[in-house]
Amino acid sequence: MTYAIFGATGSVGKALAIELAAARLPFRVVGRSRERLQRDFSAYQPYVTYHVADLADPQAAAAAAKDVDTVFYTVGVPYTQFALHPQLTRIAFEAAESAGVRRFVHVSTVYPYGLPQREPVDESHPRNPQTFKGRMRKEQEDLVFAADGRAGMRTAVVRPPDFYGPGAELSYVQAIFAAALGGGRASVIGPIDTPHQFIFVPDLAKALLALAEKEEAYGHAWNVAGPGLITVRRFAEITFAAVGRKPKLFVANKTMLRLMALFNPFMREVLEMHYLWTTPVILDDSRLRHLLPDLTKTPYEVGIPATIEAMRAQRTVPASA
Repeated sequence: MTYAIFGATGSVGKALAIELAAARLPFRVVGRSRERLQRDFSAYQPYVTYHVADLADPQAAAAAAKDVDTVFYTVGVPYTQFALHPQLTRIAFEAAESAGVRRFVHVSTVYPYGLPQREPVDESHPRNPQTFKGRMRKEQEDLVFAADGRAGMRTAVVRPPDFYGPGAELSYVQAIFAAALGGGRASVIGPIDTPHQFIFVPDLAKALLALAEKEEAYGHAWNVAGPGLITVRRFAEITFAAVGRKPKLFVANKTMLRLMALFNPFMREVLEMHYLWTTPVILDDSRLRHLLPDLTKTPYEVGIPATIEAMRAQRTVPASA
């Protein structure tokens, strides 16, 4: 059995590589830069092989899927280019079909649910996104669902909340970690006393690998919730306490975001998703826990200090390493 990670150099791909290597399972990492693939994954020999491909190219994607049993699709795009999501996903699963891939596991997000109609949100909740990014993510999921059973390939969709942990540079809470370690003030989006969920990225990787091995997982979407609810304020308190400091935060409210969005395209995209700070999607993953009763979640009080230690260790690695 051979696995491939499409979009391997992101934080989820890196965490998956750790799990696959620990299980002594052969896997292929797919990305656009051989230098970066070798830098990020050389520690996982002899289980890892490298494959350089631009996944926007159908022929390159098909070559990346050749002789692979299971594809983990973890490809990210810039926040200002979400229209690429369904395009790249279509190329990926068509490549997987043509290569005879048996299983395709797609990592999605909470965006397709849109504004939550109830709390918590299980998989039966309507997908009714009110935002462009939510519609692009829903279109992406629809393509994956439609591909299930075609050419003998089974597909599954996994929806986590925002994740944090080693290598999760694009997480919303990454600014809190950076400020704690750098001695500065973290810029965060308010309100900061609304309960949220975050998942430790190694936990997400464990769930993805465990799901991939269950035939019952395919043809369905699965929520992967965090270990519990936490506010951004409390998250910051735990993070700063891990370095022996009191939290220092600059909180941007919606009015501030509107002003920044006048001059900053990225902030315009953030503004569209502001409902997630006022009415967050709280996931219910009871179905997942029934299927995977041994699945565990790392408490915030453990995962946050572990992330700090990983970031400290990374800073001590020479740039040429």
